[in-house]
Amino acid sequence: MRITPGFIKHAEGSALCEFGDTRVACTVSVEDKVPPHVYGTGKGWLTAEYGMLPRSTHTRNAREAARGKQGGRTMEIQRLVGRSLRAALDLSAIGQRTLQIDCDVLQADGGTRTASITGAWVALALALRKLTGLGTIGRDPKLRPVAAVSVGIVDGQPRLDLDYGEDSAAGVDLNLVGTAGGELIEVQGTGEGHTFSHAALDGLVVLGIEGLGRLIEIQAKAVADAK
Repeated sequence: MRITPGFIKHAEGSALCEFGDTRVACTVSVEDKVPPHVYGTGKGWLTAEYGMLPRSTHTRNAREAARGKQGGRTMEIQRLVGRSLRAALDLSAIGQRTLQIDCDVLQADGGTRTASITGAWVALALALRKLTGLGTIGRDPKLRPVAAVSVGIVDGQPRLDLDYGEDSAAGVDLNLVGTAGGELIEVQGTGEGHTFSHAALDGLVVLGIEGLGRLIEIQAKAVADAK
């Protein structure tokens, strides 16, 4: 698992996040405006968009722009990314501006949503560091470490960070978003044609939290190493 900070030259913050063969380019752009539902509250806003390049998968997928609308999966994932990162910072500290997250999947081999969240957090940390350094943000936004990882049961065994083959064969598949302290922001899970026990769920959550801790260490190093 690798995170390369500063992957995109022009963005206020950026990172390339690689979970095995899954690669996602994450950027943060800053706009000096907020959407109508936030205007006048004294808070800023953070939103996210997600997309997959046509040949990020085994066969070419048509661009959603060419189809004229986003698919349900795309909207669900970008909302998840936005929710996860809004939980990471104090929006009242960034002023009347919007932080626009873009997650573009360059290559997909499972776990694109978890890689998007994990990489986008690094891009966000770098953007906030830049804004604070310029004096654009006068107060600490109190960014908390947040990462995401998949867990599942494959051939009866718990697995961490499933690739496409494992995900396709999993009897249980979960995605966890959480903090360095083991607190969870979101849990998405399902039995793929099977039921699973409360004990199995608890075991997967514990495994996932261990994985989140490792990812957060990698995120911290990426931010520290960024120029």
